[in-house]
Amino acid sequence: MDEFRHSSSGVGAVLRRCVPPPAFCAFLLLLALMFTVSYAVGAASGPVAPGMRGTGTSGAGAGGSDMNDMDMGGAR
Repeated sequence: MDEFRHSSSGVGAVLRRCVPPPAFCAFLLLLALMFTVSYAVGAASGPVAPGMRGTGTSGAGAGGSDMNDMDMGGAR
């Protein structure tokens, strides 16, 4: 009545050990899906503020100050 369980050896056992559990794969898939949906909603909604510009400007913007114009506490 006792059945012996033989440990699987070979390619099947090695492959089962290397593959992550299905719950982990489902979590990663759900995470990627949520990121994709949130990115699409953000791209469709447009910029947050109409006058908002990127940070890639090379000089001081309107109302900004340049480092050369700053007073360094009399260290000149």
